[in-house]
Amino acid sequence: MRKLCTLALGVSASAGLIATSLPASAAPAHAAGMSPNSSVITPSIIRSNEQTAFNFFVDKGLTKKQAAGIVGNLDQESGVDPNAKQSGGPGRGIAQWSVGGRWDTTSGDNEVHYTNVVLGVSRYNLTGQLKFIWHELTDIGYGYSSLKQTTTINGATTVFESKFEICGDCNTAAREQYAHDAYDRYA
Repeated sequence: MRKLCTLALGVSASAGLIATSLPASAAPAHAAGMSPNSSVITPSIIRSNEQTAFNFFVDKGLTKKQAAGIVGNLDQESGVDPNAKQSGGPGRGIAQWSVGGRWDTTSGDNEVHYTNVVLGVSRYNLTGQLKFIWHELTDIGYGYSSLKQTTTINGATTVFESKFEICGDCNTAAREQYAHDAYDRYA
C-alpha cells in the first residue's frame, strides 16, 4: 500500500485532473481517499493522472522505463495528486515540493512562479506541474543526464529519487514497485 498516510489529499476540477471509469480495484486501497483529512481522490483519477504523467514523459523523449521510474516516484510522493499537501509538513503537489523552497521561494526555481507566471495556469494544474518537473530536470539540473543514461525501471526510479526528489525516508522498494506497476499498465 502506498505511503500516503502523511498526505492530505484534495481534488479540484480546476486542477487539470481527468477522471476515467476504471474500477476501484485498479488502484491500491489507500487510493480511495484514506488521507488524514478524509478528502477523497478516486482510484480512477489516480490512474488517469498516472497515465497522463507517463505519456507526458514518453512524449518528451524518455523511454517507457524512464517514464515509469518517474511515475513510481510520483505515486510514492503524492499518488500523482496535484493538490496533495503533506500533513504537518512542507510538501505540495505531485512531487511534494517544499513550501519555503522549490514550491514557492527558491529564486529562479519554484513551482508557483513557473506555473502561475510562466505558464499562466494554477499551481495545482497537473500538466503545469508535469511541465515544471521537465523544466527542473532539463533546465535546472535535477538529474536529466543521469536519468537519460538509465536502461532499467529500477535504475530510472533510483536516479529520479536521488537526483530529483532528494527525499528523506525514500522507501525505494515501494517506488520501484509503483514504477513496475506503471510500466505494466501503460507501456
